Amino acid sequence: MMVLLLALKITFLGTSASIPTKKRGQVSIAIQRERDLLLFDAGEGVQRAIIESKIGFKRSMKIFISHLHGDHCLGLLGLLQTMAMMDRTDSLQIYGPNGIKKFISVNMEALNFKLTFNLDINEIGEGIIYEGLDYKIISCYASHSRKSLSYVLKENERPGIFYPEKALELGIPKGELWSRIQNGETIVIKNKTIEPEKILGPARKGIKIGISGDTRPTNKLVKFFKDCNVLIFDSTFSDELQDKAIETLHSTAREAAKLAKEASVEQLILNHISTRYAKPDILLKEALEAHSNVKVAEDYMIVNISNID
Repeated sequence: MMVLLLALKITFLGTSASIPTKKRGQVSIAIQRERDLLLFDAGEGVQRAIIESKIGFKRSMKIFISHLHGDHCLGLLGLLQTMAMMDRTDSLQIYGPNGIKKFISVNMEALNFKLTFNLDINEIGEGIIYEGLDYKIISCYASHSRKSLSYVLKENERPGIFYPEKALELGIPKGELWSRIQNGETIVIKNKTIEPEKILGPARKGIKIGISGDTRPTNKLVKFFKDCNVLIFDSTFSDELQDKAIETLHSTAREAAKLAKEASVEQLILNHISTRYAKPDILLKEALEAHSNVKVAEDYMIVNISNID
């Protein structure tokens, strides 16, 4: 039996809510998928976090901004300038809510710096906003104090498990034809057409990763994040500050966990942690009372996900 293996690597570059601490930078999450680097939010100091994480500045990169609050976007200008100073030449795409084009252009003019690469800025709403190789990025409006977006990375459905013994029984020699079948192609050998279904198991779901940005929990987000393998969700406060969460349009750790359970999420990662919680044990405790698989995000924490069954 052969299985194609493709890993996604999530690196938390910053995990603090609003104000950085000694241990937590402002919010940014990097997802590496093959050669693609997908960056979600860019708080201040994100370029230093990228250096610390040894991710690199010159690879294929897309940036997705949830909303125009400083702790989620002020690192963009420093990041762009750093990449220009390192002579990046590959184009860079940025996606975000209305106003992001003006935010970047006004600040670039004020700081008086030029880029060495083409910058493609896209103001987006809801829906499929980017399609890569075998995956897509989808956006959905969150519930926050200004227009804010949540994101999902969703892989396309994958071909089923490849059974080499079945291929040999049908007279298919090992090599290029096996690879084509693994990719779901129908092949012809000795005037005989062989469908991939004769050799592959049932099709398998792709990986799904959700990133909430800043938000209150909503039924809309329950549907949006349905069946995520990993959900990274706003968990700014503990139960005792429930009123403040409602007032500021954030979520508590317990609320994040309840939403994750309702959405049948495999693993929940609490993010955007208030500076009140130097040790976020209370957030983890309260979340675990509602969902059995929870972690608290820490700066430079890495989560690897593979599509192996």
